[in-house]
Amino acid sequence: MDDASSASLPPTISLTSLFLKFLRFGFLAFGGPVAQIAMLRQALVEEERWIDRGRFDRLLAVLQVLPGPEAHELCVHFGIIARGRIGGLLAGLGFMLPGLVLMLCAAWLYVFVIAGHGFWLGPLLGIQIVVLAVIFRAVVRIAKHILEDRWLWCIAMGSLSATLVGVPLWLPLIAGGVLYALVVDRRALAFASLAVAIGLALFIGSQSFLTAPAVAKATVPATILALFLAGLKGGLLTFGGAYTAIPYVRTDTVGRGWLSDATFLDGIAFAGVLPAPLVIFATFVGFVAGGLPGALAITAGIFLPAFAFSLILFERLEAIVENPSLHRMLAGVAATVVGIIAATFFQLAGAAGARASAPGIAVIVFIVALAAVWRLKGAWVTPVILAFGGLIGAVVTL
Repeated sequence: MDDASSASLPPTISLTSLFLKFLRFGFLAFGGPVAQIAMLRQALVEEERWIDRGRFDRLLAVLQVLPGPEAHELCVHFGIIARGRIGGLLAGLGFMLPGLVLMLCAAWLYVFVIAGHGFWLGPLLGIQIVVLAVIFRAVVRIAKHILEDRWLWCIAMGSLSATLVGVPLWLPLIAGGVLYALVVDRRALAFASLAVAIGLALFIGSQSFLTAPAVAKATVPATILALFLAGLKGGLLTFGGAYTAIPYVRTDTVGRGWLSDATFLDGIAFAGVLPAPLVIFATFVGFVAGGLPGALAITAGIFLPAFAFSLILFERLEAIVENPSLHRMLAGVAATVVGIIAATFFQLAGAAGARASAPGIAVIVFIVALAAVWRLKGAWVTPVILAFGGLIGAVVTL
């Protein structure tokens, strides 16, 4: 055993100090999950040695195959290590609180100051086009991480096709998980089943290719319970990163007429520049759809799984990754989600393109933003390119 391992012990810390420590991490959580995880590793593993490096790496591997924002789940897990499950709850709340408060302020400003004023239409459209570039880059990054063999690629492409033609999202999720669980021993059966599923999906939904959810009128009231369940669905299906929550929250909010695709993209833009897990965009969506109670309800739903998996399964988290059948099924679900996100990108891009009066300029803005997020690194990149999109939208007709 090396010195780092032997010296790794849970800290002696009061509940108040624990909450304030993770509240500080929350205020510093800029730059997305990679930067957030690196911050936690540096502070709690390298400097304070709450756990050793090997255990941290194993824990991170488990959290990456489970739903929920990994950085937030790490905070809950560290809190449990320090002060039990109460400590985990306080650590998770501390980490998410700054982003929650800031997003509520941003949503209030958007609803009561920005939305509906003609001056902001151009800048907001420019920002939405940049957000599409950020989403596209995220899809590629997630795909490189998750689609490790041709079967997973097939599942993702089948999921993409099924989503574009309007198949309910739960069908490809179930199919993807089951098919990849079978693929090791029954490749021919899995491939044939996948081909049949894709063909059936194309036949059933061919009339709705590349259409966004209908937003003419709300088909379901935006109640507290409905918003909570919309968030819960997104929280349970965030495989491979927070971007995977986007299609599920969009289907249950934009698809029910509670807000437009343009407003939805604005919420993602705010989330990209605040110190918080990206899933905090759901708070914005909930505020627009249902005011402060709606914002709190959807936030509770989307963060509940991130708390629950660590709080309930703390003693068994590292053992989960040793179950190969479960791992294969989760890998199939994750591949399905990649296809669903890709389809959502095309649908959002189609909705944004329909609003652009100068499609050529909009495409140029998208390409420049995509090149920036593809080549540049650092927490400053997203805020800078969002500002670039807003500036272009303010001075040029898009």
